[in-house]
Amino acid sequence: MGIVHEARKLGLPLMNVVRFKGMPILEQLFLEEKLLRTSSDNWCIVNDGTNTPSIVMGLSGKASELLELGFVLRDEVPVIRRFTGGGTVIVDHGTIFVTLICNKDDVPGVQPYPRSIMSWSGLVYGQVLRGIGDFQLRENDYVFGDRKFGGNAQSITKNRWIHHTSFLWDYEVKNMAYLKLPARAPEYRSARDHSEFICRMKEYLPRPLFVEKTTKALETHFSLQPVNSETIGAVHEGGFVHTSSLLTKQELKDALAGTQGCFGIFT
Repeated sequence: MGIVHEARKLGLPLMNVVRFKGMPILEQLFLEEKLLRTSSDNWCIVNDGTNTPSIVMGLSGKASELLELGFVLRDEVPVIRRFTGGGTVIVDHGTIFVTLICNKDDVPGVQPYPRSIMSWSGLVYGQVLRGIGDFQLRENDYVFGDRKFGGNAQSITKNRWIHHTSFLWDYEVKNMAYLKLPARAPEYRSARDHSEFICRMKEYLPRPLFVEKTTKALETHFSLQPVNSETIGAVHEGGFVHTSSLLTKQELKDALAGTQGCFGIFT
């Protein structure tokens, strides 16, 4: 009750903050979509790593164009299609996930369009990373100089929007072999391969400090209210139908067969 009273006094909207450690990324995506579509609250979700390395594609992503499917199938890497747009990323214990789910009327000056939301998020993380590296928002990526460390995706409904980010705190170089160089890439990438295009956040600031500074920056816009992760409830309750999905092994095999047929390569 005290938090609500203080928020009203300051004129700031409330934002619930929930933290996880090692939550499976598919379960996180289920939770995010449910909160976006069935809750009327603002949410910040922080998930410190995911235990099982997984590939996550955008809603319209095509596995045959984005993934080295032979390697993916050989190593049995889970492939997930999420409910938001954006590009493809492989995530694991070295990834920090930060998700913002907001009512459009609670973020003044931000229009419910991708570019406007992206610009606002750049200001938030600019505050978080002020004086650290050469932080910039370049196209739809967060970068230090010309090296990417944060990839973003969004979904916008009538009255609400979600903006979620995968921050590369650390990564396994060998996992980059699962990803093709995308046909549509940011201009600043300049056809660089993955090792020359991305960087590790751990080289710039401590992991706990980043999370602390992120919540501090959000306090400029919201009155934050910590929420116990156990109080949110099971993500499958209530008959909600999720859009995110785990691709089956057969779907991946069919995608691989399609690429082999196109190029006349058979094994």
